[in-house]
Amino acid sequence: MLKRLSVIMMLMALCWAALAVEQRHGILVGVVLRLDAAAQTVVVKLADGTEHAFHFVKRTTVHGAQGSAALARDAFHGLKEGSEVAVHYTAKGTEETAGEIDNIGKDGLKVAEATVTRIDRGAKTLAVKTADGTEETYRLTDSAAKDAGKDIAEGAEKSAKVTVYYTGEAGHKVAHFFKRAV
Repeated sequence: MLKRLSVIMMLMALCWAALAVEQRHGILVGVVLRLDAAAQTVVVKLADGTEHAFHFVKRTTVHGAQGSAALARDAFHGLKEGSEVAVHYTAKGTEETAGEIDNIGKDGLKVAEATVTRIDRGAKTLAVKTADGTEETYRLTDSAAKDAGKDIAEGAEKSAKVTVYYTGEAGHKVAHFFKRAV
């Protein structure tokens, strides 16, 4: 009986360590260094010099990649080495998986500089005031509502200057990513 209880306790301890691996998520911005179709990975170099290899899976979407229908069907949906991107990712342990990749370079998403007037993550909206005083409201993608703009301090969101990366979809501006302006 004692032997059986010891085995059960040891198995539980081993399972507990497996459960302790925390799943993380976020957005990283950098430049595509390599695309590996065989391994289905995209290697992105960040401004601080670190490199991240993201797994590119069936559900990974790419926004802002310009090109023909043939490029949209290729493994990386028109991404190229040297493209500036924002990668919306999840990570479990050391394995990072790209959920969305936003092409934010010159051929990518549209860009607007503005001052935040309201962020409503529940309603998935971002209200801003542009330099000319125009007020605009962007719809936020699911990942933008969850992760983007986390560097904007609580209470400071009504005056933070941001860069918004967006597309026009069905007559609406949809923000895929926004960050504090430098």
